[in-house]
Amino acid sequence: MATDAGLRGGDGLADGLAAKGGAGGRSEGARGLRRAPEVKAGPDTVTSAFAEFMSAFEAFKEANDERLSELEGKLASDVVTRDKVERINKAIDDQSRVLDDLVLKTLRPELGQAGRDGRVDAEHKAAFEAYVRRGDEQGLRELDQKALSAAVAGDGGYLVPPELDGAIGRRLTAISPIRALSTVRQVSGSVLKKPFAATGFATGWVAETGPRAQTGTPELSELSFPTMELYAMPAASQALLDDAAVDIEAWISAEVDLAFAEQEGEAFVKGDGVLKPKGFLAYDQVADANWTWGKIGTIATGVAGGFAASGASDVLVDAVYALKAGHRQNGSFVMNRHSQGAVRKLKDADGHYLWAPPAKAGDAASLIGFPVVEAEDMPDIAANATAIAFGDFRAGYLVVDRVGVRLLRDPYSAKPYVLFYTTKRVGGGVQDFEAIKLIRFAA
Repeated sequence: MATDAGLRGGDGLADGLAAKGGAGGRSEGARGLRRAPEVKAGPDTVTSAFAEFMSAFEAFKEANDERLSELEGKLASDVVTRDKVERINKAIDDQSRVLDDLVLKTLRPELGQAGRDGRVDAEHKAAFEAYVRRGDEQGLRELDQKALSAAVAGDGGYLVPPELDGAIGRRLTAISPIRALSTVRQVSGSVLKKPFAATGFATGWVAETGPRAQTGTPELSELSFPTMELYAMPAASQALLDDAAVDIEAWISAEVDLAFAEQEGEAFVKGDGVLKPKGFLAYDQVADANWTWGKIGTIATGVAGGFAASGASDVLVDAVYALKAGHRQNGSFVMNRHSQGAVRKLKDADGHYLWAPPAKAGDAASLIGFPVVEAEDMPDIAANATAIAFGDFRAGYLVVDRVGVRLLRDPYSAKPYVLFYTTKRVGGGVQDFEAIKLIRFAA
């Protein structure tokens, strides 16, 4: 059967994770002292991985249809069929990780090219490389005396070159799911303050020559988004640093952006706002019928820890139409892979699957016509969990970056390795409480 072929392919996909650099390898590489050899992600490799992903999904649909037919005929599905569905479902998730990693590698920018002003600051670049490789601070100190911009010893390090700073920022946008969805503002200070009027400004109709009544004074409030320090500490051997063939800026970028993205991803979803950004799940939540400004509205599935037995997809539609039209057209579903595996099995009244695979590699899957964004820090489906979010995150969530990534070389703390204490300041929080809704798996 095609299903069995899909299963064998799915098992092969799991075996291929180690060769192609799966999610586990990503986490290990971000934290460890050594990184596994990198696989080149050419167009043919990405195309092949996408074809395997689509093949696995077709096998999944066939196996799941078989499971649903057994449920209709015998009121229970065969354990072999259920196991087959779950194995193919897991294979789809595994292949999706492989595909994501390959696409990310193709997005990695080339370093050492033109800077923000159209040319490379060769003097700063050379001084920075001398500092990283040999600990020679003289060049950066001279630049500091000239321009008061390269060295920031009071903050504990040196600013990285602009092209490296930009490369880290672009990779963070590609890797960190909430950052990619949200509005990002850059600031030079430590706090971004944003005034708003929750009730809007007073308006009215009037005749051309009629008297204008004085409008009420709007009550302005202020949202505050402080930036918090985020750090990563990649390590390298002195032999690696002495090797002139190694692109040291590319190495720092590859190590740092993954570590930053992992920490940011968690904070933007569920950070408590203490020494880190405040995630959208950390705000007060209330049933959407009782929503007020400052809280996040929730829509219940009607069943604790699951979807309703009848009309399971209704809650998804309710969440979509809980948003106003302006936000709804820019909406995205946000959930982790386990939740996506659950919604992948859902069909509408006409027997069509609600979840659809991406049209091409690098695109997002869709759910009832809206993009699905995977955020592994979203909670799993469980009793009373808000495991799925739907919203216009561009309007609803704000990420604040303080300009500049700083690096401090430490050859002493972990001999014989050299540590690179790299820091950036980032904040975040909800800026429009109307634009995000949560699906709660509760009665």
